[in-house]
Amino acid sequence: MSSPADPAKTRNLAASHLPCPACDDGPVGRATVGDYDCRAFRDALGSFATGIAVVTACAPDGEFVGLTVNSFNSVSLDPPLVLWSLDLASPSLAAFRAASHYVVNILAADQADVSQHFATRQPDKFGDLQLCLGAGGAPLLHGCCAWFECANETRYPGGDHLIFLGRVERFTHEPARLPLLYHGGRYRHLARD
Repeated sequence: MSSPADPAKTRNLAASHLPCPACDDGPVGRATVGDYDCRAFRDALGSFATGIAVVTACAPDGEFVGLTVNSFNSVSLDPPLVLWSLDLASPSLAAFRAASHYVVNILAADQADVSQHFATRQPDKFGDLQLCLGAGGAPLLHGCCAWFECANETRYPGGDHLIFLGRVERFTHEPARLPLLYHGGRYRHLARD
C-alpha cells in the first residue's frame, strides 16, 4: 500500500480537493446557481453518509487509472448492476469511457490514506501499491472490504457528470473489515457492536 499521507490531510477531503467553480469562484466563496446556493446544496448533500470507493480501470493503452468516489450505488440485483459518476472535467474521463471493465474497490476503515492518494491528480497513483488484476486487466487494491468487477456497460449524461452503469461480473467481500465512511465533509468510522 502507499505510505501514509500527512494525518492532517487525511482527516477529510477539504473543499480544495473538491473544487466547484460555481461555489468557489464567487467574491465571497458562494454563488447562487439557478434558484439555489450551490455551496449550501453541497453542504446539504454532505448530510448523507456514504462509503468511500476507489474506481480503477486499465485504459486501452495499458495504463492504470483510478480515482476516489463516494457516488457509488447499487441499482439492480437481477441483473447485478451498480453505478457511479465522474465529473466531465476529470482528466481520467476518456480512459474510463474506453475501458472494457472497471473495479469498484470499497475502502476499509483503515484506508483513509488510500482515499486521499486517489483523490489527487498525481500522474502515477499505482507505483507503490499492492495490486492484483481483475476483469479486463483492471487493478484490485489490497486491504479493501469489498470489490466489484464490472463490465463497462452503459453511460448516461448527468449534468456536469457522466453516470457509469456497470454489470457486476465478479465480487467478493471481507465481512470482518469495517468500511471507511464520509459524512459532513469528514471521514467517519462505524463503532463496533
